[in-house]
Amino acid sequence: MQEAAGSNPVAPIFILAGVRLIILLTNDDGVNSEGILTLRDHLLKKHDICIISPERERTCVAHAITLHKPLRIKEVAGGIYSTNGTPADCVYLGIKVILKKPPHLIISGINKGPNMGQDVNYSGTVAAAKEGAFMRIPSLAVSLCARDGFRFNDAAKVVDKIIQDIRGIGASDNTFFNINIPNLPLRQVKGFMVTRLGKRIYNDEVVERVDPRGGKYYWIGGNGENYQHIRGTDFYAIEKGYTSITPMSLDMTRTGLLKKYARIFRRGL
Repeated sequence: MQEAAGSNPVAPIFILAGVRLIILLTNDDGVNSEGILTLRDHLLKKHDICIISPERERTCVAHAITLHKPLRIKEVAGGIYSTNGTPADCVYLGIKVILKKPPHLIISGINKGPNMGQDVNYSGTVAAAKEGAFMRIPSLAVSLCARDGFRFNDAAKVVDKIIQDIRGIGASDNTFFNINIPNLPLRQVKGFMVTRLGKRIYNDEVVERVDPRGGKYYWIGGNGENYQHIRGTDFYAIEKGYTSITPMSLDMTRTGLLKKYARIFRRGL
């Protein structure tokens, strides 16, 4: 393990043109996921890559940070580390413990399955990129829109093109990018579409079952594959064969409603 990195710089980090980048990879599918390993193998041709990922799948843990138990790091192979923490923990540990200096770029993925619409609120993949943005490092959450037959090699080439396009972009505006790639041969991907989040339609099922001792237990789930067909959303882009790129902000304030609620609460207690 390397010496701990110093405190984060005040100025944002920029992805400079013509420079071999230091890229930190993580995910929520686990350190042995084909998606992250394929992306590493592809990017190693041009950049210095470090992986730190959960030791097991941590899907839907959102932006959880581990405070109630010690975190441990294991070097699985050269430049590949696992931890018992969450995806957001991985980013923090990668920057503060493993790397000698902050990376130029953080990529969370390639995730097995999409992260679109309100799913981003549950996603560990998206949370890792968000943690990178907290630390003022350009960050991408990357997902492949499939449930099987994943075309990770094609998706890795899409990510490589995105890295080329965003060189020179800093993280000063607290923006990170949520990227969803259609599961198509590269020649069939029509291009990029900058989108807003769409809306998935859930059936909100809770399945009740009974264990062998007669105790009830529950599965939260149901089919959430349906969505509203709205032009300009991430779902629309994937439906049309485009890679969806959604700029996302750390500031969740509804600024357009500040004056309205200021009037409502102006009298105080």
